[in-house]
Amino acid sequence: MKFLIFTLIILSLVLQDTKSKAQSYIEEATCLIEALYFEARGENFSGQLAVATVVLNRVKHSKYPNTICDVVHEGRYKNGNPVRHKCAFSYYCDGKPETMIDLDAIASSEEVAYFVMHGGRIQGLETSLHYHATYVNPYWNKDFKILMQIGNHIFYGDKNE
Repeated sequence: MKFLIFTLIILSLVLQDTKSKAQSYIEEATCLIEALYFEARGENFSGQLAVATVVLNRVKHSKYPNTICDVVHEGRYKNGNPVRHKCAFSYYCDGKPETMIDLDAIASSEEVAYFVMHGGRIQGLETSLHYHATYVNPYWNKDFKILMQIGNHIFYGDKNE
């Protein structure tokens, strides 16, 4: 009887942990889908994958938060709200609502998010932690070396690597 109770307790803990991991996975995937939709929905699969690669590279890097949601929502906050135009990913604090309405773009973002969360990456961007659209010229781009351009985005790595 004691063995059965112990087994049920262990099974309960495993199921709770599995439920917690599944919920965490869904939350992380949702944040990545949102970032891909707003940052790269006009790009083809490779362009979206490159943006997702940068997000996951940041998650693994010690200088950045260790979850997808924290990476894509990183920025300056005041009274619990992001300060306009002071976020790592511009869509998050541009003052516009994060409403996804393009069903094809949502589906594409979901496919790329699934692929990258299961190991898919763009070769050559292993060290890329930064990117920007080709039509802007941010002040920080001189501090990094260009790794490649994919679609409408330029991807950067550290000059020392």
